[in-house]
Amino acid sequence: MDYLVVSFKKSQLLKEGFVIKDKSMSKPKAKLKAKSNSTRRMPWTAIGVITSIVLIIGLLLTMMPKGFKSTHEQIGTGKPALVFVYDPSLTVSGSQTEQMNEARDYFSDHLDEQVFFLIAQVGSPEGEQLIAKHRARAAELLLFDPSGNLIKRQFALKSAHELIQWLR
Repeated sequence: MDYLVVSFKKSQLLKEGFVIKDKSMSKPKAKLKAKSNSTRRMPWTAIGVITSIVLIIGLLLTMMPKGFKSTHEQIGTGKPALVFVYDPSLTVSGSQTEQMNEARDYFSDHLDEQVFFLIAQVGSPEGEQLIAKHRARAAELLLFDPSGNLIKRQFALKSAHELIQWLR
């Protein structure tokens, strides 16, 4: 077998209609293809990230404790009501509301929410009206019977367990 070695210049082959497959020419196509794949994946990645963020925010919102009503029209409506005189400048107020949250969770899980948990905030018109009517002071807990009569009062801090015992 004899081999014939022929050398052509690229320009000669191009003039004659031959197509030269050059490795250097195929690389940009590969890069373009990779870019097009990444642009196809880009919307799915964005959708995944956005969905994850929405789920995390949703979980955080469901885990946050419910707030307490600061209106007092529920007092005397057939259920006992526990009212805490909330003063934002006292650290015991934050601790007491945490304990009230735990007690409220217990009542909602075990006793179908048989007690109203309310706040009378110092400085608010509704809070000041209730405070004046019952001569309450900051960080005081007031327990009203189902007909709306004040039956117990005590200063905070009461634990969730003590609140549950106090409300039974």
